[in-house]
Amino acid sequence: MTEITDKYADFEGLRKQAIALRREGLSLRQISEELGVRNKETLSRLVQGEPPPEWTKRPRAKDDLRDRARELRRQGRTYHEIQAELGCSKSSVSLWVRELPHPEPKCTPEEQRARMNAGLARLRAEQDRERQATKHAAAASIGELSDRELFMAGVALYWAEGAKDKPYRRTEVLQFINSDPHVIRLYMRWLTLLGVDRDRLTLRVSIHESADVAAAEAYWAGVVAVDHRAFGKATLKKHNPRTVRKNTGDGYRGCLVIYVRQSADLYRRVEGAWYGIVLGAETAT
Repeated sequence: MTEITDKYADFEGLRKQAIALRREGLSLRQISEELGVRNKETLSRLVQGEPPPEWTKRPRAKDDLRDRARELRRQGRTYHEIQAELGCSKSSVSLWVRELPHPEPKCTPEEQRARMNAGLARLRAEQDRERQATKHAAAASIGELSDRELFMAGVALYWAEGAKDKPYRRTEVLQFINSDPHVIRLYMRWLTLLGVDRDRLTLRVSIHESADVAAAEAYWAGVVAVDHRAFGKATLKKHNPRTVRKNTGDGYRGCLVIYVRQSADLYRRVEGAWYGIVLGAETAT
């Protein structure tokens, strides 16, 4: 057929032919060749309203995923559940199923909170197991301390927590106070290494006046393995009503104060050893 020069010449007749060819399964290119119509706009108008045959459609890689996503949504699955099962993005899921109704809640708000709390408890338990495993591994790596290692650990501990001599207050004496029973045990073991006998020690509890002093003295006596009657008079700290204290309850036992009598020379040795550690660290390679 010859090319039409006027797009309106016998348009309806040409359109009938184009529609018939379209319904026979011809593509636009085949219809163009059959009718001799080269103008794309005219060709499009000739077959307007007629769907292209299936064989001309380009396959869409995500059609199967889309259909499956819609099926899962109709089953009441959430975006996260669909995303996890299909391995696609949440934005794609949202686009595919956005006109479908939201699924009914599978549990009440109370049940949902209970599930969230249970999941949080499992997470915290796992985190605690990881923390404990790290601590146990670190503890096991230390092993038994030599006398030198214990001496240096004790010197560092004392210089961090013990009373120190000041130019404006001459107090060359070993006096140590702490609330951690493990720290107290290590300090007592260090004093034994230094040759300090128990009869040179003065012990007393420092605690808030509202606490159970007798119970605290009994506790610390057990920690240092002495008779609680050997304790001196406790130092009672007055409570400031404007201060909100957190160290209360049955677990609060105050601090233990350990004073070593006639320890000026020993104090000087400890101070010298500390500065020796500092210098040794500065020159270490």
